[in-house]
Amino acid sequence: MAAYLANATDDGVDTSRGIPRRYAWFVFALTFGLLISDYMSRQVLNAVFPLLKGEWALSDSQLGLLSGIVALMVGLLTFPLSLLADRFGRVKSLVLMAILWSLATLGCALAENYEQMFVARFLVGVGEAAYGSVGIAVVVAVFPRDMRATLAGAFMAGGMFGSVLGMALGGVLAQHLGWRWAFAGMALFGLLLAVLYPLVVKEAKIAPKRMNDAAKKIARPLHTLYSSRSVIAAYVGSGLQLFVGGTVIVWMPSYLNRYYAMGTDRAGVVAAIIVLCSGIGIILCGMLCDRLGRQRPDRKISLAIGYCLGSCVLLSLAFALPTGTAQLVLICLGMMIAAGTNGPSSAMVANLTHYSVHGTAFATLTLANNLLGLATGPLITGRVSDVIGLHAAFQLVPLISIFAAAVFFVAKRHYHNDMARLQNLQEASPEVAPIQEVKP
Repeated sequence: MAAYLANATDDGVDTSRGIPRRYAWFVFALTFGLLISDYMSRQVLNAVFPLLKGEWALSDSQLGLLSGIVALMVGLLTFPLSLLADRFGRVKSLVLMAILWSLATLGCALAENYEQMFVARFLVGVGEAAYGSVGIAVVVAVFPRDMRATLAGAFMAGGMFGSVLGMALGGVLAQHLGWRWAFAGMALFGLLLAVLYPLVVKEAKIAPKRMNDAAKKIARPLHTLYSSRSVIAAYVGSGLQLFVGGTVIVWMPSYLNRYYAMGTDRAGVVAAIIVLCSGIGIILCGMLCDRLGRQRPDRKISLAIGYCLGSCVLLSLAFALPTGTAQLVLICLGMMIAAGTNGPSSAMVANLTHYSVHGTAFATLTLANNLLGLATGPLITGRVSDVIGLHAAFQLVPLISIFAAAVFFVAKRHYHNDMARLQNLQEASPEVAPIQEVKP
């Protein structure tokens, strides 16, 4: 029975068949590199918060809006742009996105006031809107199904690594060359990768004809995006948990600057180390999910609940302590598991939706992540900080993880029934290959 349930989560089609493993890793490397560029362009702003605040006399709410507008646009546009990418070609869509966000980041370097910076950041958000969802759809399409949580975790960790590089390198460039060069450096890196990507990654190699045919009949598979309570819970739980991790990433350089009296360069490096711990944690949590969930798929949800509650305890303890080494160590440990839900939630979304709409499915996950977490977290925390201070605001942020754990618990209760229901729907659909039971 366990083996049957483990395989009932999939649509029965291995999209990686016929794709050489070496080529798959090339695809992963370049897609991963562009994701790093994506987050470097997004998070470099955090490293120069103190400089912008001083030069333009900005409030924390205004700074939070400059960060939150990117995540907000990602949340609003990721679904329609991912749907278009699924239908008209993922590779060329990824290249156009990278060019747009890189040019917009260059626009940030040229901004002369807050209003111009806001417009440039708005365009960064438009360019980055669908990259995460379409990029991860490309990655899971070229690798076997039993690597999904690990690859999803590793791919999403690219966002953390990009944040590390964006804040660390941005802080150093801002300290020595000025904040404008911090943005310009990120822009040039993204443009270079955007030119290289289509020379190596070809649509015909990563999208078999059967996949394109299914995409043309996309109306039927689209209903799988919301056809189960466990998938909806995965969207909501993931978004709520990223409220915590995303907020700490955005405001950590400012926290170190205010409470540890660090300059932008040192604060950027220390914050980058904390984010690096989070990225490593995402990969390790995803690997654990794949390993323990092979025979018991519901274990991935139990792990997600554990990640939420564990990060809540560690981060609450950290921000209850006075500034010092002990606090920083606990923050690192808490951030290692704070984003651990990425692997389990991404695997659930991939398993419970049709492969031809995986880009749109991950867009729905991204929508929840941004609207519930990455966009609202920094903005709400900035407003609370204006009233009670950033340290006090950070003491409240980890409590959101309790609500995330509760949502994942709901998913666990309905998971097996939703898998059985999905199988019945797929067997009744002529466009979807039936699931074959795999005997133990």
